[in-house]
Amino acid sequence: MTKSMMLAVAQTKISQDVRENGQEIRRLIGHAASQGARLIHFPEAAASGYPKTQIHNWANVDWTSLQDELENTAEFAGKMGVFVVLGSNHRLSPPHRPHNSLYVISDNGTLMDRYDKRVCSNTEITDWYTPGFKPTVFEVDGLKFGCALCIEVHFSEIFEAYRALDIDCMLLSSYSNDPIFDTTARAHASMNGYWLSHSVPSNFEQPLSSCIVGPDGHVQTRSRTDGNSLVFATIGPESERWVIPLKKARSWRDSAREGIIYRKARVNDPRSSERTRF
Repeated sequence: MTKSMMLAVAQTKISQDVRENGQEIRRLIGHAASQGARLIHFPEAAASGYPKTQIHNWANVDWTSLQDELENTAEFAGKMGVFVVLGSNHRLSPPHRPHNSLYVISDNGTLMDRYDKRVCSNTEITDWYTPGFKPTVFEVDGLKFGCALCIEVHFSEIFEAYRALDIDCMLLSSYSNDPIFDTTARAHASMNGYWLSHSVPSNFEQPLSSCIVGPDGHVQTRSRTDGNSLVFATIGPESERWVIPLKKARSWRDSAREGIIYRKARVNDPRSSERTRF
């Protein structure tokens, strides 16, 4: 069977009001489902709000309302028959700080996994969050997805490790308006030969916008830069369009990284070994 599915990436305005966030999240899930999407991907902290902006003290967070909204959203995803990857703070037992997480909700409305941000910023690790330690990989319709959050975009080893886990698409959620995130994310997609969905909020007046990048590093679809929106792209590794980045470039780069093809071509020649004459 040919593996193919439609992915939707969201760009949402994140509010201090978790009820408002939940309503908008479910509205977009409904729209994504009506367009045939199998998975919808949301920004970092889309459900809960992000520290230093919507949240200024953990003691003021309405965790009960947040859990209600998360459960309502999972139930709605099940009714719509779509997978959802949703950014939210995840409460731990007192006195431990929360995780900065991505919830992976299945198309039957169950919470199938959670990704906890592993590389937290200096401010996050000092004042706000408990780090996670494991990658998260899950499958939709025979395609494998990995998860990452925000500043982790600057750590190439995370994206290379997901390539080794043989994912088809990386889901990067961030709360950022820095255009370098977009550039770096596209580079990861190209160097590792997989799709990459980058979901950002619409809270900023910014050039940065949500997008889905192909395994060649080129943007397939992009949100407008202002307001809430939802855009779609088909993930289909068997398409002839992707023969070079997926069937040729990715396998060749893997062999190049191992170095065998170069060691075989090494020669014993004084013109090669003597490096101080023309």
